Amino acid sequence: MKLFSFFKQELAIDLGTANTLIIQDDKIVVDEPSIVAIDRRTSQTIAVGRKAMQMHEKTHEDIKTIRPLKDGVIADFQAAESMIEGFINMIGGRRRFFSHMKMVICIPSGITEVEKRAVFDSADHVDSKETYLIHEPMAAALGIGLDVEEPQGNMIIDIGGGTTEIAVIALSGIVCDQSIRIAGDEFTSDIISYMKRQHNILIGERTAEQIKIHAGSALHELEDGPEDFAVNGRDLMTGIPKQIKVSYREIAHCLDKSISKIEDAVLKALEATPPELASDIYRTGLYLTGGGALLRGLDKRLSMKTKLPVHVADDPLRAVVRGTGIALKNTDRFSFLIDRKSV
Repeated sequence: MKLFSFFKQELAIDLGTANTLIIQDDKIVVDEPSIVAIDRRTSQTIAVGRKAMQMHEKTHEDIKTIRPLKDGVIADFQAAESMIEGFINMIGGRRRFFSHMKMVICIPSGITEVEKRAVFDSADHVDSKETYLIHEPMAAALGIGLDVEEPQGNMIIDIGGGTTEIAVIALSGIVCDQSIRIAGDEFTSDIISYMKRQHNILIGERTAEQIKIHAGSALHELEDGPEDFAVNGRDLMTGIPKQIKVSYREIAHCLDKSISKIEDAVLKALEATPPELASDIYRTGLYLTGGGALLRGLDKRLSMKTKLPVHVADDPLRAVVRGTGIALKNTDRFSFLIDRKSV
């Protein structure tokens, strides 16, 4: 039995559209972009995570980079397998082939049965013997320290890379939820379109991501706004590389429509909330997690729209994976975990 426990490997995985995080023994052991680089000729995996991201949009015809997840679910099954395997190899090398591997993987709340099976199958292909799924809003609630088993209503807004998950949680369950495919990737796409339309400059995903981080805003007026950000791209008129500067006000303008859709989804979830839970939410406010929570002024904008207090999690990027780690340690206790038998 001692030998068995030595080889037991337990992993909590936040398999995100933009980033994948893995917790083992209460430590984040993987925090990498969700991307894989493949050799087209041999179909072999060249790199995963950060190394693959460095190649993204810079490859020649023999190499392709793939983001296996789209809108929070697996879009390319083989690439997802290769990516998960690569991340697990980063942790424990080949020792895992002799271990009893247990995984808890978080999934969007709006996922279909077919999409759930795809996640289970990917886990099976990397030799997981015991796999559980947890919905992202539930994992986020655990990760920010809420007691999800209490008869107390809490609303979580988790803005990830592919989806925004809005859920009212009470008594270990999701009472009502909204899952929309407007999130970080849509913001990036908005920025690329805006730069093309407004400045006649073509930029890639990585540059758009940097604009979002350094000059992103949900409000047109901020008390302490960031400085203008220098953007390099290709001039669509001349074809020559050039540099321009963009302000946070411009980015707030180009993200306005997508953020409005998130606001509408929050209002829909509030409208569907039972009155007693709505009373709880009035007292506790809304909790904002995920990478999108870092967008400047988003909490204030949601607060103005809903007339409710909005709290940004201390470490919003890692809230979901920390909650998944808590679920991993308490798989017998939490009834909301999904295993293969319940699918």
